[in-house]
Order: sequence, then structure tokens, then C-alpha cells
Amino acid sequence: MSAEPNRTHPSQESRRQALVTGASAGIGKVFAEQLADRGYDLIVVARRVERLESLRDELAQRSGVQVEVLSADLADDAEVARVVEHIEQQSNIEVLVNNAGFGVSGAYHEAEAAKNLAMIRVHVEATARLTRAALPQMVANAKGYVINVSSMAGFFSAPGSVSYCATKAFLNSFSESLQCELRRTGVSVQALCPGFTYSDFHDQPDAKMDRGKVPKWMWMSAEQVVKISLDSMGSRQSIRVPGMANRLLSVVLRSGVLKPLFYRGYGAGLKDDGPNV
Repeated sequence: MSAEPNRTHPSQESRRQALVTGASAGIGKVFAEQLADRGYDLIVVARRVERLESLRDELAQRSGVQVEVLSADLADDAEVARVVEHIEQQSNIEVLVNNAGFGVSGAYHEAEAAKNLAMIRVHVEATARLTRAALPQMVANAKGYVINVSSMAGFFSAPGSVSYCATKAFLNSFSESLQCELRRTGVSVQALCPGFTYSDFHDQPDAKMDRGKVPKWMWMSAEQVVKISLDSMGSRQSIRVPGMANRLLSVVLRSGVLKPLFYRGYGAGLKDDGPNV
């Protein structure tokens, strides 16, 4: 369970803030809820303003925190710039959760090019720009947490999910390198790498899947994943894989021993002649 809500109201200058992208649903929404329960005022960012406004009203009533709604499409350069400017105007953002993201399925040469490019902009460019905007105030305050929501997909390469795996691998490397660079500043960086998580992610057309095909023991709730992430803030553990099953699987995936299985029988008009590594 989350910590009890902090219902005190210190002066605006001393109030802690957290900014969460992709906060309208799924893991992002749960991040907003649990951060509010831990006493953080929030800036919630997503495209669907009506959902953000509903979340704002819910959290204000439940946790007594201040919630600012910022509608933005992080695949759009101008809208990312607007969020960057807003971050730079703040002075006490303590937590930045780069959660916004989506999946695109299908062979890279067949999938809609614009969707893959939009994914790269959201997962990679927006994360890099928002992190760059937030870090100066975190370093100046000698305290801060950047959580980049990655995935187990960042540990392997999978045909049919080329851009998704590649962008999540970037988030892992980016987070590890940044954590090393910031080790004496009081700022922590975490790449959160969940596996199968109950949320609306797999209900989206480009990431839709039959959940029944995955054993129940491999699934976690969004609430479990987020609690593990937030409880780990400040641990200096730059790669956080929630769940024992996922941690064991991540070791296997990083070893590369399963790589032939991902390649077998997959190719552009190629016969199934075995692994094509």
C-alpha cells in the first residue's frame, strides 16, 4: 500500500513537486496517484486533457495536493518546447517521471513510418529534453529523482518491435550513464523496466495482445510496479526491474542465449532456414 497522504500545506516555496508525463492512464496515472499520496504537488502531462482534469480533481480531493494540468503531445516539437519552458520556470521539481510512450507493431519496413518516428520522438527526444530541463534545478537543490519508464524490451532485440526495443535500450543506457555522471550531486536516475503489466497499454491498437497467452505469474499490477520504483528512489540503482520473475528473465535476456528464438522464421520474404543472426 502507498504511504499515508501528507495533508499539510507548507508554503509554496517549500512544497515538493513532481512532473509525470503520460499521466492520463496506465502506469503514468498510478505514478501520479502514488506521488500525491506521498505528499507531492503534481504537474501532469498528457494529450487527453479531460482525463488529466478528472485526475486533478480526484487527487485534490483524495490527497489534498495541488495538481497542474499541462496538455501536450510529446511527439510534437513545439509542444515539447512548451513543456521544457514550463519546467525551467519551476524551482522545486524533485521528481521527473518520463513515462509517456506507446508501441508500434509489425515489420519496420511495413509499419507506418510516421508512427515509428513519433515513437522515437516521444521515447528518446522528449525524455532527453525534459530531463535536461529539470536537472539544473535538481542539481542546484542537491536533490532530485529522474525516473525513465523503460521496459524489459530494452534488454533484447525483437523483430516486429524494432523501434520499441531500440528506444527502450536507449533509455536504459541513457539512465545508467546519467546516474554515473550525477553520482555526487544528490540526484538519482532510474530506468524502470517492467515486464507484463496490467494497464491499458495492451488495449491500444498498435500494441494489442491476448493477455491470456501470457501466464498469470508473469503479470504485475501497475500499482506494484510503481510502488517498487518509488520505494527505490535514491538507491542509486540505475536499472530497476520489478518482480523476481522479471529480474531472473532479465539476466537471461541480457546474456543473449534466447536471441536465436527471436529471429527464427522471421524475415522479409525469407524461408525458415533457422536463425538469421
